[in-house]
Amino acid sequence: MSTTATAADMPAKNFVELFAVSLRYGDDGDGTLALQDATLRVDTGEFVAVVGPSGCGKSTLMKVVTGLWPPTKGGVIVDNKEVDGPLSITGMAFQNPTLLPWRTTLDNIMLPLEIVAPHAARLRRERATYETKARALLALVGLKGFEQKFPWQLSGGMQQRASICRALIHDPKLLMLDEPFGALDMFTREELWLAMQDLWLARRPTVILVTHDLREAVFLADRILVMSARPGRIVAERTVDLPRPRKLVMTYEPYAVGLVQDLRDHISAARTAA
Repeated sequence: MSTTATAADMPAKNFVELFAVSLRYGDDGDGTLALQDATLRVDTGEFVAVVGPSGCGKSTLMKVVTGLWPPTKGGVIVDNKEVDGPLSITGMAFQNPTLLPWRTTLDNIMLPLEIVAPHAARLRRERATYETKARALLALVGLKGFEQKFPWQLSGGMQQRASICRALIHDPKLLMLDEPFGALDMFTREELWLAMQDLWLARRPTVILVTHDLREAVFLADRILVMSARPGRIVAERTVDLPRPRKLVMTYEPYAVGLVQDLRDHISAARTAA
């Protein structure tokens, strides 16, 4: 193994940093204060889950990190750069898959490549290479053979798998997941937890997952951040000390059950304090 790498060759440890970020929707102080003095960090390649009571600002936090909404005050640094607009290094998946109904599964996954630089400029001459990559992603989440199916021909869980592949096709450094499994039944959610774990282990993007499912957070995340009631801020964090790859049965073992209860207690206290 080479030992010639210097600190300059290594990726920065902190990939996402928020410094006392506040965000108010509306003008002149009359709008809703969604975040107040929110401070956090996410390391390069880390999988972090954000949990908290409903309406606490979890989704707003994602908008601030990705540059979709500027903070009222405070600073946001992603990949060593101050965020001053929408980031092109981000992939996003939401609770609803939002696949385009007139495009096949393969074409839906390829969509970001038509938009995001530098892939858009390369797509025409390198389409076969990109399609091979898309097919490999589909195979990784169990959708081999469904490349030419339309969204209406897929189950909800299959559509969500395709949505996650679409979020990853352009090799984003940062993957933002906003309740991506929340609308699915328990068994489908668990299948997708395993698929998500496989994708993350294979590619190691930095991930921020917003979820209400504490067991999901414990299964997927390296670290879990707990937000207060609105206006949201980080009030607790817990490291998940479970080996990878993880098995679903681990979430029923005493350590995981205790961690879920601890998180539940923090969220309950945050709701009471609101």
